[in-house]
Amino acid sequence: MKEKNKQKMKKKKSPKNPYPKKILSFLKRKQGDGYRRKEISKALNIKKATYFLFDEALQELTKSGRVFRQKGGRYSLPQKNETVTGTLQMTRRGFGFVITEALEEDVYISGSNLLTAFDRDEVKVELYSDSRGRSREGRIVKVINRNMTTFVGTFQKSKYYSFVNPDNNRVSQDFLIPPDMEAGAKNGQKVVIEMIGWDPKRPNPEAKIIEILGYPDEPGVDVSSIVKGHGLPLTFSPVLEKEAARMRLRITKKELSSRLDLRDQLIFTIDPVDAKDFDDAISLEDLPNGNQLLGVHIADVSFFVEEGSRIDKEALQRATSIYLVDRVIPMLPEHLSNKLCSLQPNVDRMAFSCFMELDANCNVVDYEIRTSVINSKRRFTYEEVQAIFDDKNSKDDYAPILRKMHALSRKLRDKRSRMGSIDFSTPEVKFVINEKGEPTDIIPQTSDHSHQMIEEFMLMANQTVTRIVHRRRKDGRKAKPLPYIYRNHETPSGEKLGNFRTFLHALGYKVNVPKDITPLEFQKILQKFDGKNDESLIKVVALRTMMKAVYGTRNMGHFGLAFENYTHFTSPIRRYPDLAVHRLIKEYAQGPIAPARRSSIEKKLKKICQISSERERAAMEAERESIRLKQVEWLMKHKDQEFEGVVSGVTSFGVFVETHPYLIEGLIRMDELTDDYYVYNEKTYTMVGKKTGRTIRLGDPMKVKVAHIDRETNEIDFRMID
Repeated sequence: MKEKNKQKMKKKKSPKNPYPKKILSFLKRKQGDGYRRKEISKALNIKKATYFLFDEALQELTKSGRVFRQKGGRYSLPQKNETVTGTLQMTRRGFGFVITEALEEDVYISGSNLLTAFDRDEVKVELYSDSRGRSREGRIVKVINRNMTTFVGTFQKSKYYSFVNPDNNRVSQDFLIPPDMEAGAKNGQKVVIEMIGWDPKRPNPEAKIIEILGYPDEPGVDVSSIVKGHGLPLTFSPVLEKEAARMRLRITKKELSSRLDLRDQLIFTIDPVDAKDFDDAISLEDLPNGNQLLGVHIADVSFFVEEGSRIDKEALQRATSIYLVDRVIPMLPEHLSNKLCSLQPNVDRMAFSCFMELDANCNVVDYEIRTSVINSKRRFTYEEVQAIFDDKNSKDDYAPILRKMHALSRKLRDKRSRMGSIDFSTPEVKFVINEKGEPTDIIPQTSDHSHQMIEEFMLMANQTVTRIVHRRRKDGRKAKPLPYIYRNHETPSGEKLGNFRTFLHALGYKVNVPKDITPLEFQKILQKFDGKNDESLIKVVALRTMMKAVYGTRNMGHFGLAFENYTHFTSPIRRYPDLAVHRLIKEYAQGPIAPARRSSIEKKLKKICQISSERERAAMEAERESIRLKQVEWLMKHKDQEFEGVVSGVTSFGVFVETHPYLIEGLIRMDELTDDYYVYNEKTYTMVGKKTGRTIRLGDPMKVKVAHIDRETNEIDFRMID
């Protein structure tokens, strides 16, 4: 248990503690900027023997909100100030910031003014009238909505009490577990707990154990703990599994009459070698007019998953499949995701087909989006297709059509680049995991032409299906778009662009970075540094300038891809927004939408976008944490190895280095940079040696060796090897 909290629990609270009234009386009499703890105790003539009662009283008054602790450690009575609501973001150091739309700046919340709030809770904050420093300051007076009520941690049982130490390093309190709520957990086991209450006068919340995951060294428990810690599910309920297992594919004459029958067409899939859920298939046909007809055929999940059904509600709450180092947690039960919906070879499958007629300049001159029935003629892996591309003499029956597809994809990619699409592709790795859940190898993954071909075709389809909602009226003018889901990637904020401009100027480059920058202008700025020593450094900082892509009902465009309209249509097995888009396309194809129905759709789509964006972030965090976990585990067995790497971050406390090709990042602390005394330059993200003038910057090559590994926090310290 956290040591401070242990000490608090050992103290016996006196029912007649006289100091709360004395402290309040003193602060009422005195006016000013507030008083330090020592000043109050001296004024009240507190003796050493009773100091613990004074300290206890001051802490309880602060916790209950009757006394306000300012940023500088001074205490005062709270004033009736302005209040705002927002979301709390905790730091690992025990304080936080509340992000609110009511203010331009975030509100600083000290550790003593958190009330009972946790990271990402929606809270009400009373602003402190005389804030000092760079941020407004306040105290939380109410927790409006909790982001999470379940947590993962390690169960500990002592002679007098039991508690759970949470894994989340942004939760600084241990949870007390009443004796009748231990659920048979044993010392040292990983458990899932549910918070049952927290009296603001007490230092610790209470919780009950709702699931026992097992001991940390048991196979899979480490990754399961990460998943549960983010509030994500591990399995489906038996009821949903049985409901899915009862489903069958029956192609009736009535259903077939409303669909394109494409079962005789040359359609096939290209996926990773270990894939089981095949979302997409492709086709290509030469037309008599010299154009090409590109077909992107997507699994019709909406045929099986009825809107509002139990499976649909569960899919929405998950919103995405989660791809971890040792497993995939699907959005849909396996019978649907890997069988009925999956576009397996040589079997009939329900699909959504998007046909795009492309002219010689790769412009979409016509398109058609229809429900269909397909029969994939072959299941390719990316490696098989790349081998055909590499071997010009390949005799594979599909070589001619694949080469045509390849040529088209290169033209599409070149066109996208000319429009200003920015390539920020980053390297990835794949883990080989044994039966004990241990990583035995880390394999770099490459994005070759076979991957890029499928990417280009999916991007085309995702753009094209947005056309259905942008219709014209009979008089030729644009009509109000129908309600839709967009994948938005906004233009970088003025603040981020300003920081990027300052960074370039600090490096000596007088480059204009306009506030209303276009994708093409941004791309041209980056191209100026191609081949220069600063190229990798500038691209890393440019990537950090980008906004995050999110789902929304208002079209904001996709800055990174340089697309005016963009959505997600091509992965309904693993993403809920794609499934929702499929349903919209079906409904809009039936005719005009009544105003009441339109309003209903808009309300529903806002909820879908909010949940999907939140679940996507949680899934990505869980995926990253699972990768970090196995990287550290692998590195523990290679601690004596030397690694080639590049500088991936420069801070005031040290230099981050990412090893290649394993992509494992660690920190070289300032006291490990022993060849010189280094000074950090925050404007240029560099370290400069005072004696030698040596400059360490982002992208610099560096050889390192492991100095220390902390398995609890998964933090890695490197030391530099000259």
